[in-house]
Amino acid sequence: MERPSMRVSGITLDAAEPVALAGFYERLLGWPIVRREGPRPGKPATDGWAMLRSRAGDMKIEVQWEPHYRAPVWPSVDGEQLMMIHLDVGVADLEAGVIWATEQGATLADHQPQDDVRVMLDPEGHPFCLFTDESV
Repeated sequence: MERPSMRVSGITLDAAEPVALAGFYERLLGWPIVRREGPRPGKPATDGWAMLRSRAGDMKIEVQWEPHYRAPVWPSVDGEQLMMIHLDVGVADLEAGVIWATEQGATLADHQPQDDVRVMLDPEGHPFCLFTDESV
């Protein structure tokens, strides 16, 4: 069989408060929330799902409720919740990107393994990396 045409359209993040986390990424990236749902009947007020879409329409980030969500530990620690995926976010100015992300609710991770990248943590603890990207 020949490989069918495929493309990655985005990622889905688990969260304890998905709509709030989607709001963080909406502010951080300027990507609008294009759909949201929840809470479902019988579920807590934090239950829900939301989708953000890039302005170009070519990428999405979905955030879904996970009742047993545990924030990943950065850097990894044996026996603790590991980071399974992270976002790389290109910025025109690294220092300005860190300030902006912090103003939106992110925190600068204590461990910074590279001089030219800043590891940030979103409000739910997911790491994401800011790096200088000349094309931004």
